[in-house]
Amino acid sequence: MSASEALRPKAGPRPPKRSRGARNQVVVFFNLIFSAAFFVALIAVAGALWGRSEFNGPGPLATQATYVVPRNSSVESIANGLERGGIVSDSRVFEYGVRISGRAGDLKAGEYGFTPGTSMYDVMEKLSTGSSILHSVAVPEGWTVKQIFDRVAGEEMLTGELPPMPPEGTLRPDTYRVQRGLTRAELIAQMRAAQTKLVEEIWARRDRDIPVTDVGQFLTLASIVEKETGRADERSRVASVFMNRLSQGMRLQSDPTIIYGVWGGAGKPPNEPIRQSHIRSETAYNTYVINGLPPGPIANPGRAALEAVANPSTTEDVYFVADGTGGHVFATTLDEHNANVRRYREIERQRAATAGAEVDPEDPVVAQ
Repeated sequence: MSASEALRPKAGPRPPKRSRGARNQVVVFFNLIFSAAFFVALIAVAGALWGRSEFNGPGPLATQATYVVPRNSSVESIANGLERGGIVSDSRVFEYGVRISGRAGDLKAGEYGFTPGTSMYDVMEKLSTGSSILHSVAVPEGWTVKQIFDRVAGEEMLTGELPPMPPEGTLRPDTYRVQRGLTRAELIAQMRAAQTKLVEEIWARRDRDIPVTDVGQFLTLASIVEKETGRADERSRVASVFMNRLSQGMRLQSDPTIIYGVWGGAGKPPNEPIRQSHIRSETAYNTYVINGLPPGPIANPGRAALEAVANPSTTEDVYFVADGTGGHVFATTLDEHNANVRRYREIERQRAATAGAEVDPEDPVVAQ
């Protein structure tokens, strides 16, 4: 071997021949499938992590906002509406997040308020628990059914038509907290059910000696007491006057019954006085003309008036008249009452003189 041959590098071993199995098309196909599946899974995991981050992270809302979920809304329509309102960043993420959480059937109708940055998760929780904005509908004691219907008709957050008017006295005065979208018929039904329950509850606890024989008379007298005084410290005593009158066969002579008989549920016009012609009016409700109680309530009494009639004060009073300070003064005899009336008339004359007006000589006084 020459020196040049000795210095020449030797060839390495030949690589092994590729097996027939490795060159098989099925193996190549499955390799591609596994590779594709791996990349799809990788993308899915990345997408899920991103979606979870979006679902739980701060939302896009920059200022406070409200959103109304209509009744019978699908998850998809709610999600789209929230995205349009800028409350969630992606409707699909919200929809999928709700469905995966198993809360799709829990989202409730109503009006909801959201603070800046509210996450999709918190939006879902609020809609699932029904933590919606509640609006107040106030119904004062002593309002008639017509007055209550007028108020309910004017509440813009309510929907639908009013039902037929129920009988007078059957709606409970209270402040009702309602969701936007509640129907007017549903609210009236709530008022009626609440009044029925309240009246039955108080009637069951009544003094069994009162001269009122059934729940209808009880409700009627409570409505008269409600209209006669708004002072809590007087209601049971006013009730005792009417109880004593009923027991003695005296007429109730209550001005509010005149008003209801003449003007009905709409009430007396503000500047219209009660005149002698009204006192003599032959209506079924005028307790200056009829004996005993009128045929039904003249308003919707509240709890305090019902309680006062169920358990009135024990007195011998059969008269009362306004005292000029918002209350009344009571009397057991006609002479006492006439003296009280003269004092009230003098107070009215002095007020009229100060105001530069005249006292109408036909104006009656309460419960003569």
